[in-house]
Amino acid sequence: MTEIKIRNFKEISYDELEELNLAVKHEVLAGTPHDELKARFLKHLQEERQIKAVTVCFSDIEGRFHMLDYDKKHLLASHEGLTFDGSSIRGFSIQSESDLRLDLDWSSFRWLPSDVFGPGKVLLFAFVCDRDGSPYAGDFRGRLRGVEQQLAERGQASAAAFEIEGFLFKGINAEQSFDPNVGFEFVSEGGYFHSLPVTPLKAFIDHFAEAQRALGFENEKDHPEVAPSQFELNYAPAPAVIAADQVQLYKLLARQIATSMGFTASFLPKPRTAINGSGMHTNLSISSGERNLMFDPQGTEQLSSFAWSFVDNILQHALDLCLIMNPSVNAYRRLDPHYEAPNQVRVSAVDRSAMIRIPLGTPRSARIEIRSVAPDANPYLLLTALLSLGMQPTPPLDTQTRQRRDLVLPSHIQEALTSFEASTHMARILGEEPRTKYAALKRAAAQRSPHELGTRIKSGEVLFHHEVTNQYIWSRF
Repeated sequence: MTEIKIRNFKEISYDELEELNLAVKHEVLAGTPHDELKARFLKHLQEERQIKAVTVCFSDIEGRFHMLDYDKKHLLASHEGLTFDGSSIRGFSIQSESDLRLDLDWSSFRWLPSDVFGPGKVLLFAFVCDRDGSPYAGDFRGRLRGVEQQLAERGQASAAAFEIEGFLFKGINAEQSFDPNVGFEFVSEGGYFHSLPVTPLKAFIDHFAEAQRALGFENEKDHPEVAPSQFELNYAPAPAVIAADQVQLYKLLARQIATSMGFTASFLPKPRTAINGSGMHTNLSISSGERNLMFDPQGTEQLSSFAWSFVDNILQHALDLCLIMNPSVNAYRRLDPHYEAPNQVRVSAVDRSAMIRIPLGTPRSARIEIRSVAPDANPYLLLTALLSLGMQPTPPLDTQTRQRRDLVLPSHIQEALTSFEASTHMARILGEEPRTKYAALKRAAAQRSPHELGTRIKSGEVLFHHEVTNQYIWSRF
């Protein structure tokens, strides 16, 4: 009997998806007013009968990604008054003041690949607002937008590019079912050039790259990484908020595609000892009009004094920043110097053990690369802190201080917590209440995990990891 297709929801080819999503992205970069985009997309939703739902996304203070699917008709009628229960999100509001608002960011409108998200869906990011409509202090996407606006007032703009590494494990929900006596089972024991084109790891990377391209990432290259079953897909730089959004979509796509193949995509920084861990190298530059403010052909390593001031600020506040760059118990395993760990608080053009690297650059591509960032960092919080610190005036460091080897990042989360909680700079940049909430969440996870990491991955550092745990797992402790 011939199957009768009853549903009639929109499915768009990957080529058309890429064209549509790139067009929106480039309009935003060209400065199209938000109200103009809002009017156009509301009209599109009204007229396009084959769209059934709008996926609305936001991130909590730890960077955990949340999604709500709104029926299209309901969203059209209620888009100015969307609310959710903030007390159900760890680190957001308390139960007695739980209602929070969602302010849709129409510049983030994206058409979604139907084989990954289901047919007839589009996506929007949202800013989280308080009951009175004011920006919510714990929403670092909104805070990052504020930093971008401050840069714009100075005639400047940011560009960020992330190099996000992850691992592919056999089985679905491998993290939630982690057994320390067994460990994770990799889908491939090869890395870099030892993974053949038809292996499961490469098939995963190929599908992932196709979906990423369709969402307008502007892909550059993709490949297995050094460690077994490790992957990395690179794409073009973008302004800070868009770049942070793409981190969240990158991880979402990886997890969704892996699950569809019977695997788990994981962004634990170090899921197995004795191999290289995963990082999220963060490339940053600042421009003014068409001029890259980081470049000076006569400067040291062809960096400008402006860029060196940015570097010096990050180096001087490295210990304050460490908990933001490495937000989990497991992240401190990656800072092991035996596996190319960038744990030295210094800068170098060649040595990859340095916290900051100066890549070979041109007038257009000159940038700094912060290598000490784990892939489980909240990208909005990270960029808010880096840009806010980097842009403040600071006396220059001398070359010897910039290249010292005796100062290293913490080897465990408790030490990073102490520096973070004592930092007046973090309190000023983040706000006292968000800083306190963030630290409290990290301390709770640390207290449920072993203080000494040792040479064996422990259950606590996986099960109570902020990207793994849920209310059920947390309450079983």
